Amino acid sequence: MYEPTIGLEVHAQLKTKTKMFCNSRNDPDEPKPNVNICPVCLGHPGTLPTINKKAVEFMVKIGYALNSTIAKRTKFDRKNYFYPDIPKGYQISQYDIPICEGGFLEVNGKKINITRVHLEEDTAKSIHGSSGYSFVDFNRASTPLMELVTEPEISSADEARAFGESLQRILQYLGVSDANMEKGQMRCEVNISIKKKGSTELGTKVEIKNLNSFKAVKDATEFEIKRQAEVLEGGEKVVQETRGWDENRKVTFSQRKKENAHDYRYFPEPDLPLIETGNAKDVPTKDLIDVDAIKASLPELPDKKTERFMRDLDISKQDAKLLVTDKDLAFYFENVVSELRGLLHESGKDYYSDEAKALIKLGVNYINTDFRKILNEKGISVSEVKASEEDFAELIYLVSESKITSAAAKAVLLEMTETGADPDHIIEEKGLLQLNDPDEISKFAKEVIAANIKPVEDYKKGNKNSLQFLLGQVMAKTKGKANPKTAKEELEKLLG
Repeated sequence: MYEPTIGLEVHAQLKTKTKMFCNSRNDPDEPKPNVNICPVCLGHPGTLPTINKKAVEFMVKIGYALNSTIAKRTKFDRKNYFYPDIPKGYQISQYDIPICEGGFLEVNGKKINITRVHLEEDTAKSIHGSSGYSFVDFNRASTPLMELVTEPEISSADEARAFGESLQRILQYLGVSDANMEKGQMRCEVNISIKKKGSTELGTKVEIKNLNSFKAVKDATEFEIKRQAEVLEGGEKVVQETRGWDENRKVTFSQRKKENAHDYRYFPEPDLPLIETGNAKDVPTKDLIDVDAIKASLPELPDKKTERFMRDLDISKQDAKLLVTDKDLAFYFENVVSELRGLLHESGKDYYSDEAKALIKLGVNYINTDFRKILNEKGISVSEVKASEEDFAELIYLVSESKITSAAAKAVLLEMTETGADPDHIIEEKGLLQLNDPDEISKFAKEVIAANIKPVEDYKKGNKNSLQFLLGQVMAKTKGKANPKTAKEELEKLLG
């Protein structure tokens, strides 16, 4: 009956060494409050800001990655409003000439247009104590902050979440932001209105502020669509307002009514010069932002990497997309592939043979399942793993050669990630080498058959599941070292 119209505003902190307009350290992990501060970012009278050139260059990178138009001339403006976490009584932002204008991002085959991407300084952080007092930590004040605004073209909560996740990956691949939502390095605001299906007249817009996870983006959007529909069905009007999201109760709540746009009294920042962009070869000046050099330095982005993995490595779209969701994991995987091809070369085999493709797919399976499981359970990142790409490839090769079972491989992989030991050493130390000798396996199979008369009789009566039980007993007797295929063949031979 109703269809939503959704737009996103996304903020992301840029990971420059210093803040946007001063030399104070930009460190989101600083545990002590009010350490990375100076008279400039505290807004002391008489202080003057200076532009962080690296932050501007990062914004140009973002613009190219998002298909935006880069302004040839841009400037900063003062956005005037009072709040305890705004030390100067105004925020230095961009108003009418953003660095990046327009652009789009494709999400699940749909092009979502971008209105603008501009650069500003972040606010300080308010901390509300249980004692009734509030405190302000100025470490975050004047951190370089990207703000992206989409066109109202998103049509579902899932699409809103997918846009945010896609943008996060791009920022991480560009190396301009860690975009960690748990640490507040990336924050989303959702603008939602609903209208009757087929209607050209948009509904009343409601803004949901400061969503700090993609799950919250999805959940809050779904709740708000439902809430607005219930308001209209009850014969009432949706009120234009700003709402918050209660994560515990899973509901939005009113924060303030917003009947008219706030008058921020924007005017050009008088203490900062215009920023010019262009080709440094044409206009050799140290202050020029060399957009051609920045464009040439762009890395391979997630969508292109996904396409290349599918094309060159012959892996499925689902596996490729899962690999590229984590930049470090994708690079780790590529190094593993390189090592696997080296092992094939040493064995006199073709890099691009069917055997090579099967080996790579086996590696993909272990990375996307067992390796990911270890990372999630231990709460660590790829960079914290002690297992080298060379050792990981060696393990995959041993599995493919039936030197160890898949069960043993999981145990070896776990120890590799914890200790950094090579797989051969772990396999030898723990006695995990796979048992492949049919005569040896047959001895264990005979013992299992003698000890399990009823399952044997059931199998002979046609119950095929009994064979799986007997196979499990053989694997248990050999402590998981028997080659499952050989064990099954020996059981079938003995059972007739």
